[in-house]
Amino acid sequence: MNIDFEKLKTERDQVKDGLRELELEQRRLEAELKGLRQREVQAKRQIEALTTLIDIAEQKEKGQEGTEPAAS
Repeated sequence: MNIDFEKLKTERDQVKDGLRELELEQRRLEAELKGLRQREVQAKRQIEALTTLIDIAEQKEKGQEGTEPAAS
């Protein structure tokens, strides 16, 4: 059986190059995902803050309704 070692080495090097490209793409995607997760957390915090402000405003409004003098 005649094995062409140079051909095998060339193929191995090509597969290694492909793997390096995949690893680079994976790191890029992981960085992008991290950015998206940070934006998601920021949006959720903003929603929570706005909900709190709405609740405070509604409580003030209800408190003012109870203290207004009745119209004659």
